[in-house]
Amino acid sequence: MDTKTYKDLEAAVWVTGLCSGCGACVAVCPADALRFSPDKTDAPVNIGYCKAENDSVPCGACYAACPRVDLASRGTMLGAHQDIVAARAVIPVERKQSGGAVTAILVNALDEGLIDAVVTVTRDPWTMKPASAVITSSDALIQHAGSRYSWWVPLLAALKEAVVTRKYRRIAVVGVPCVAQATREIRESDHDLLRPYAKAIRLVIGLFCTETFDYEKLVEGKLQSERRIDPWDICRLDIKGRLDVYLQDEQKVSIPLADLEECIRPGCRVCTDFTAVDADVSAGSVGSPDGYTTLIIRNDIGRGFVDRAVWQGKLATGGSIDLAMIERLAAKKAERRVE
Repeated sequence: MDTKTYKDLEAAVWVTGLCSGCGACVAVCPADALRFSPDKTDAPVNIGYCKAENDSVPCGACYAACPRVDLASRGTMLGAHQDIVAARAVIPVERKQSGGAVTAILVNALDEGLIDAVVTVTRDPWTMKPASAVITSSDALIQHAGSRYSWWVPLLAALKEAVVTRKYRRIAVVGVPCVAQATREIRESDHDLLRPYAKAIRLVIGLFCTETFDYEKLVEGKLQSERRIDPWDICRLDIKGRLDVYLQDEQKVSIPLADLEECIRPGCRVCTDFTAVDADVSAGSVGSPDGYTTLIIRNDIGRGFVDRAVWQGKLATGGSIDLAMIERLAAKKAERRVE
């Protein structure tokens, strides 16, 4: 049994600015002793108790689940994959991001009983403030469709609710590359405390990501205070080498990423993975025609879920892929190094 404690994780990741904020450690802590403080979101905090530190009970679950302990194993570029296709939802998805393919895949999986829950990100439609959530119905999933990964939320913290509290056993996780990396650590670990989570995670969909932003600094600061853009006027955000803010009146405001440096989470600066190489299937708007989503099908699990959605008439594939565009952004992110 691993004898690491949260103090080892704190020294290696939290105080060094490497924390991705994925929430995996919060989810797997058996004592519920880790959390993100509202006024300190760069890394989790401990409430003052640890099984290993206080009671000499071997644990180390938080350390074993962290995707930033071993940065040498980070994926770069496109990663291993079987196929890359352009896809779109055939079912109506009002708030879809690009082609709505991720929603179509998940809706079909819920409808067929392939999964019983989705751990994902939702948002308040008025403030756009994000939160992690466990969704169990296709109607609710469609209602919450659309990418919120432009700003940070400790997504995997909701795994505890899904696995331990609500006892779901066929879970899909949708998240950015650090989330996919953490699920890989959990799935591949032989740690006893991680085994229930590993068994419950049936599908991981990774989202293309350059970086995530702090909600207060981006929405309340850059957009609302500086640009006079109220969150309730925002239809959606998209990142393709810049931040595009689409407004309800059909206007678009583009902001260079260089102008948003202070809004980026510190832990994002060491991530070299653009396409979420540790997922079963990765998705993003880059490289596909308008109205389509790029899907990188990485393994038989991802292939199975995509094919089922196509066979059930909820997903369609077609259209050319601009692979060079994806590779260009992947290469740019892969240039990042730990200082």
